[in-house]
Amino acid sequence: MTQDLSLHGIHVPLVTPFTRTGDIASEALEALAHHVLDEGATGIVALGTTGETAALDEAERDLVTDVCARVCRERGAMLTVGAGASGTRATGEALGRLAQWPEVRAALVTPPPFVRPGAAGVLAHFSRLTEVSPVPLVVYHIPYRTGQPLDAAALRALGELPGVAGMKYAGGGVGEEAVTLLGDLPDGFAVLAGDDLYLSALLALGATGGVLASAHLATARFAELAAAWRDGDVARARSLGHGLARLSAALFAEPNPAVVKGVLYARGRIPTPDVRLPLLPAGGAAVSVALERLAEVGQPG
Repeated sequence: MTQDLSLHGIHVPLVTPFTRTGDIASEALEALAHHVLDEGATGIVALGTTGETAALDEAERDLVTDVCARVCRERGAMLTVGAGASGTRATGEALGRLAQWPEVRAALVTPPPFVRPGAAGVLAHFSRLTEVSPVPLVVYHIPYRTGQPLDAAALRALGELPGVAGMKYAGGGVGEEAVTLLGDLPDGFAVLAGDDLYLSALLALGATGGVLASAHLATARFAELAAAWRDGDVARARSLGHGLARLSAALFAEPNPAVVKGVLYARGRIPTPDVRLPLLPAGGAAVSVALERLAEVGQPG
């Protein structure tokens, strides 16, 4: 399943660019999608946290999905779409809507945020979702947003569910649970790094790639890093990993995706640096530092 789904390499969770009047800049979104694929990304993710999904209405979310589906159809690239809610029924309904887009190959779904149903409740939630989803699921483990910590045993149980193809692991670091999970993965289950700063470390432990907001910039370098670990080129991987970690730290100096958008705007790739409330645009100093770190990794972005 994971091989067919291309759950490896670098997947970019696209920002949602806005025009001066606050509408979605669909042409800029399409250009971003093509650019990261040109630079070596395996796939793109629509309607992730980086896309400010919570600030979009349903028509806007459909527009974003339309654009990304068209690009992935043209390019033969993998499209993953974020879907989910605090309730199981509502999440199932959101997943059901994905059947409108045959290009969608997987859904990125968090454990129910805020509810904190416990490990058994999370397992029951995903068990039900696999019964109704038209596409395989990628569990988005991000406890500092969901409020639901899960140990390696609970994460492995999710990975053993039929219909769960992989996991975006954003545990906030590389601790015991990450090491334990990656040391004993279920068959056919892929782990993608979800904390940009720790990509290289997780790749070294056995992650197959990453879902990374930072990879809007220096996409080819991130793809090169994933390939270096896969090919056993440790010296190259370490050097790249440290440089890209410094870039990622700069891009996350303010709430995501404000700095990413600031840099993309500075590079002329989106028409405004705007984000929607409750987010605020990145400060000039943060954008300047990120541009310096981007130059250091040897690719203009």
